[in-house]
This record gives sequence, C-alpha cells and structure tokens, in this order.
Amino acid sequence: MTWHILGAGSLGSLWATRLARAGLPVRLILRDRQRLEAYRQAGGLTLIEAGQPMLYAIPAELPQEPAPIRRLLLACKAYDAQDAVASIAERLAPGAELLLLQNGLGSQDEVARSLPGQRCLFVSSTEGAFRPADFQVVFAGNGHNWLGDPSDPRPPTWLDELQRAGIAHQWSPDILTRLWRKLALNCAINPLTVLHDCRNGGLSQHPAEVATLCVELTELLQRCGQPAAAGNLHEDVQRVIEATAANYSSMHQDVAQGRRTEISYLLGYACAAAQRHGLHLAHLQHLQQRLLAHLAARGLPLD
Repeated sequence: MTWHILGAGSLGSLWATRLARAGLPVRLILRDRQRLEAYRQAGGLTLIEAGQPMLYAIPAELPQEPAPIRRLLLACKAYDAQDAVASIAERLAPGAELLLLQNGLGSQDEVARSLPGQRCLFVSSTEGAFRPADFQVVFAGNGHNWLGDPSDPRPPTWLDELQRAGIAHQWSPDILTRLWRKLALNCAINPLTVLHDCRNGGLSQHPAEVATLCVELTELLQRCGQPAAAGNLHEDVQRVIEATAANYSSMHQDVAQGRRTEISYLLGYACAAAQRHGLHLAHLQHLQQRLLAHLAARGLPLD
C-alpha cells in the first residue's frame, strides 16, 4: 500500500526517504503548484546521514489529485493539521489510516473528530532532524517513535514496513501517557530556552525555575488522570537538558527564524487543562504570559 506523506518538513522528509530507500511505495503531497515545481527542479528529497547525501526521486502530487489515499502520514505543524487534512479529506478511502505526527496535544483530537470514519494513530517521536535547505533533511539524532490508537489497542498489520525502513518504533497501547509526558517535558524546557535565549544546556543555569515548573506540571498530570506520565518528571527533564545540551529547542528555532510557534498545543494546552480542572498553577501561567509577551514584542502570532 502506498504511503502518502503530507508535510515535507524535517520529520516528514525523514520518514519519506527511509521508506523509499526500503523500496516501499511513497508519494509526497505538496501544498500548491509552485511548491510542486520547486520540488521537481530539486529532483526529489535528499537525505543526509553521517555526512553523506543521497537523493530519492519520490513522486509528488497536489492535494486535489483524484487517486484515493489509504494510508497517510500527516507530518505538518500542529496548527496546520486540520486545514491540511481538510485539503485531502475527499480522497480518503473508507477505513483509511492516518498517522498523526504532531507536537503537543490537541491537534490530534481535532483531526480525529473531523474524520469519524477513519482510523487515526497518534505518533510520538524523539528522532532528530533538520532541513539545511529546501527538500533536504539531515538525520541529526537517532531516536524512537511510539505509535498508538487511544480508541483501539490492536496494532496495525503493517508495522513490519517500518522495521524494513529502519524506522525505530514501538506500538504503544498507552500512547496518551507518552504524549502527556512529552508535553510536560516540552513545557518545562522549550519556553525557558526562548525566554533565556539559550541552548537546552543553558537551563542548567536556572535550576530553581525548572524545578518549580516540574512540581506544577507533575500536579497537572496527576489531576488529568496521567499518574504514569507524572512519575520522576523533574529527573527526566534534567536528563533531557543534559543529553541535548548543545541543541536549540524547536520553539527557540521557530522564534529565532521568525516563525509561528506551537504554543497553543504545548504551554497553551497545559494551561487550559489546568483551568478546566480548577488548578491554580501560578508559575506555569506566568510562564505563558511571559512567553506571549515575548512573541508579541517580536510580531509573532500568539496562537
């Protein structure tokens, strides 16, 4: 079955090239004719691994092509997910499967609600990739991908294709626990790297601030019925800060390059959940206000 991939960003390109390298049928869906023409001029997607570039001439098409889609990897930003799916919704075959590879929480439920007849699998990834140029992707760090379906614990039959492609993965019946844990890690790290304008490792200079946030995020996870995601959160945050000390967080990169952030699906989602549960988390709410003011001062979107 063909893998359709919508979103030729870092992770979408990383999945596309590895699937194509394994000889699996892959098709990219690009947003408009101008983008499609630029892709054709590039000759395909280039994967750079261990310093070695390799070009993959993966077929590409526009959203309005008539061919049905039975399996779709949605690899766009969280704030683009609903519109992206709407652009190809009429092409989805009955019982199509969608892999939702978005940061944070909220966008997955929005997409799933809009497609009641399809199976939506949630994906949490720790793989590292970045794009040095259009239609080029650098595999920057081995990680892992967890896949799961909150409404159906049975794994799909095609996971062996990911194995063939060298995409490290695991079927996770408790995928929401994984996503909540990653949300908390992102909320404890990403906003602070923006406000202190530092790499992840720079947060070792702000231990009290990190520790206080972890206390409040732990309380939030427990109140939201995610005790497994709450366990040893502070220790895990410190481990991630040390392990990725030389990296800039994705939110820091977005702000530095004048791009819209995914604040609504990270810190915004966490603060909204706290409000729903009647939790007053002073430091988390103040962090959100500081970050919004920071974005506003730079003329960046606040959602």
